[in-house]
Amino acid sequence: MGNKNACIIVDLRSGEHLVHVPEIVTVLSAAGWKTDVALKEYGGETLQLAQKAAKENYALVISYGGDGTLNALLNGTMYGQGKGTIADIPGGTFNVWAKAIEIPEDPVKAALALVDCEPRSLDLGHLEATGLTSANASKGIQPPVTNGKKSKKSKESTKTRHYFLLNVGIGLDAAMMAHMSKPLKYRVGPLAFDLAAAKELPRQRPFPVELQQTDDKGNVITHWRGDVWEAYVSKVPLFAGAVNVEPSSRADDGLLYVTLITANGPLKTIGQAVSLLTQHKPDRNVTTFFHGTHFSLRIPASIDVQVDGSAVKPEDLLPEAEQRSLQQSNDSEQMLIDYHFDIRPKALHMAVPRTYAGPLFEKTSQKENPAPHEQLPLADQQPANTSQQTHPQREEQTSTRQKPAYSIEVIGSIAPQGKQPTIIVAGKFKKQDTDEVQVLAVRVNKRTQVLNQTGEHVSPAGLLALQEGQKILAEGKKTKRGVIKATCVRLAD
Repeated sequence: MGNKNACIIVDLRSGEHLVHVPEIVTVLSAAGWKTDVALKEYGGETLQLAQKAAKENYALVISYGGDGTLNALLNGTMYGQGKGTIADIPGGTFNVWAKAIEIPEDPVKAALALVDCEPRSLDLGHLEATGLTSANASKGIQPPVTNGKKSKKSKESTKTRHYFLLNVGIGLDAAMMAHMSKPLKYRVGPLAFDLAAAKELPRQRPFPVELQQTDDKGNVITHWRGDVWEAYVSKVPLFAGAVNVEPSSRADDGLLYVTLITANGPLKTIGQAVSLLTQHKPDRNVTTFFHGTHFSLRIPASIDVQVDGSAVKPEDLLPEAEQRSLQQSNDSEQMLIDYHFDIRPKALHMAVPRTYAGPLFEKTSQKENPAPHEQLPLADQQPANTSQQTHPQREEQTSTRQKPAYSIEVIGSIAPQGKQPTIIVAGKFKKQDTDEVQVLAVRVNKRTQVLNQTGEHVSPAGLLALQEGQKILAEGKKTKRGVIKATCVRLAD
């Protein structure tokens, strides 16, 4: 990317994220990125911040929060017609997407992985609620859209979430999300989901669903009616980070996958629950599956909805006239909402580690990952001054060249692809006068000398084999962002 301006949108939650933001910025700065920070302080603000970032043409917009923050960011990007790449650094209770593409949970390691990501074209699902009818007057769903275009019946609000990267759940899982205690979620993490499940399961009842699948011209391909516990529309096979709903689905295959967990009596329902808990997949004997590009589901307005793990009020998805009608209704169970799902092929670019080789994508990475020695063509060449041995000391001392040296406890290292061969080593530096610990990023290029413990020159590519907790001494100028432009690096232990 020619433009290396980035924006990181941070979900402050209770404030624990903020301390790691400078560390992330340090790593990005070492990779040549100029990063601005936007802080989400109240609900719904992420959408606004993402729209603003899209209009300011950042090349990279980073979500630092959970899956809900990521979903709000991609919705804001779509509403703002952003052309940049979206990235995700996990910082929430649930981080299904980050885990799926193998982004580490540690924010510094995540930033290191991010600087060696590549943009992948991903599909998005699109959700729209365009109709409200009485259960007594239901006459079948009207196919809403053709050729994947938005319906002209309603104007899409940019204040709610219509696009999804992972899934939309209607029913059991959404009820758990809607009634989960946020303070408890922040305190105990995923355990809050289990507690919400134990509370909500006895209250749940099957509900009627009418499904129609249509082709691009609006012709009905499939029609299905029945009672279900859950209607699940997904773009990827993941649910709650562990359950594999539809193994054949891919993030770039141009299809949507609908899973209906049907109501078939108490014994089969118990069997379904056991299958989800023990085998992490639905029991296919009591589950109905569909895949295609356009679906319509007619479902009671009383049933909860979640989009990428965030609860969404069904009425918020409706046009204003239908919202008023629903509010005036005395019985939401007798009012039915028509939900329409369409695929948006290759809707946006997502940053995915070059090393990722998992099953999420139908198409492989466009570029093969070069070996470290291929990325660093001069790694095995001896610098011109090999006869001189540099022995850096700690910060309070100086080397023979009178340059400061920093004792760094390694967190991780990466060799991002780029025009100039570079290795970035991130680690902790403890100031001896204050005991303050700061994360620094050491930038190593072809002009940097790399020495072992005895002062002998070694290949810079060996820095990629450093283990967490090992120490190095880095000599060079430190920038205000905490980047050391190393002239010499020595392996300390």
